[in-house]
Amino acid sequence: MLPEIETQSREIIKRFQEQKLQEHLKYLKSRSGFYKRLFENNNINIDKVRRLEDLEYMPVTKKADIQLHNEDFICVEKRKVIDYITTSGTLGDPVTFAMTDNDLDRLAYNEAVSFACAGCTADDIFQLTTTIDKRFMAGLAYFLGARKLGAGIVRVGAGIPELQWDSIKRINPTVLIAVPSFILKLIEYAEERGIDYRRSSIKKAVCIGESLRNPDFGLSTLAQRIKEKWDIELFSTYASTEMGTAFTECPQGRGGHHHPELIIVELLDDKDKVVPEGEPGEVTITTIGVEGMPLLRFKTGDICNAFYEPCECGRTTMRLGVVIGRKQQMIKFKGTSLYPPALYDILAEIPGIKNYVIEVYTNDIGTDEILIRIGSDKAGEDFEKTIKDHFRAKIRVSPQVVFDTVENIQKIAYPEINRKPQTFIDKRKM
Repeated sequence: MLPEIETQSREIIKRFQEQKLQEHLKYLKSRSGFYKRLFENNNINIDKVRRLEDLEYMPVTKKADIQLHNEDFICVEKRKVIDYITTSGTLGDPVTFAMTDNDLDRLAYNEAVSFACAGCTADDIFQLTTTIDKRFMAGLAYFLGARKLGAGIVRVGAGIPELQWDSIKRINPTVLIAVPSFILKLIEYAEERGIDYRRSSIKKAVCIGESLRNPDFGLSTLAQRIKEKWDIELFSTYASTEMGTAFTECPQGRGGHHHPELIIVELLDDKDKVVPEGEPGEVTITTIGVEGMPLLRFKTGDICNAFYEPCECGRTTMRLGVVIGRKQQMIKFKGTSLYPPALYDILAEIPGIKNYVIEVYTNDIGTDEILIRIGSDKAGEDFEKTIKDHFRAKIRVSPQVVFDTVENIQKIAYPEINRKPQTFIDKRKM
């Protein structure tokens, strides 16, 4: 399942997207209260926007715009809305997205071609360890995509290792849809109970929420820990509710492939200008083919690199590298600029850490401080020194460390209203 457009030259893909962009702008002007107002207030003549480069002269859309004017983004009558989805609220108040029947078809297509990119076929059986309820887009997308692909689906949902292994034993799924750190919990549960997980039916995992790669495409510490125990294929994904599109690795493992029939991507600097090729920028997207809540130049907050050379898998599309960090989450700590993924990677390589939560707050002199709450059976001065030594060796500075029970950390990281683990808590004064 390889769409023809994803094997074309950059010039053909560009011309294809420019045609789709003109259709998109006309739709926004006629249907979107927010964008109609934006065009009028900024004296934008959409008929003059002919090339992708012309996007640079248009205002960007930010998450705050959707939070403040949520209903103004909806482009269809209420009776056409089939499903209501809410963002996770990682970078602020959640927003609601209204999806039509055609939007759900688009979502299914996106995930089907993404699964195919990871080498999945109709012969596979997917076990979903992510929630499909709580207005969560990802779980729904995975279900719809596997169904469109013609594959089998086991909807187990989040958590409950006992039920996960029971389902694997009973149904013999071949692909896990999972958060990588949860795969480690499945391994730990299996080892404690003598389950021969290495001989199970699972052959690969399509992963959500945590990176499996370093910026050079080498396996992250988290991925290495999984592979050392369980030699299954691991595939990273990058997606968001706002884009309704996934960037999924192929077996080459060199970044998530762009689906140009679904989304236009720009990487922007702090002045909303496109960065030179090879430099990281903020992923900024324009959706293609969305009816309910289409977006124009939406800034995701995620900082990535893009790669443009053709891939050995046959796709010629742009690939996105790992999320280097989220713009709002950058930490200035003792003269060092950090993003949370750098801290996650260090913690992942220290044996004895069961779970953790990173808190960032403003100290008495107005600078950033980092406090890491750690759940561990090895709590004590010696282990605290080991942890701090790891940080000094990797990033030259050491955060505060506080030990707590694994159960308390779990409660902080998984509040009832959240669908994703909350391992980074920003308490800074803005």
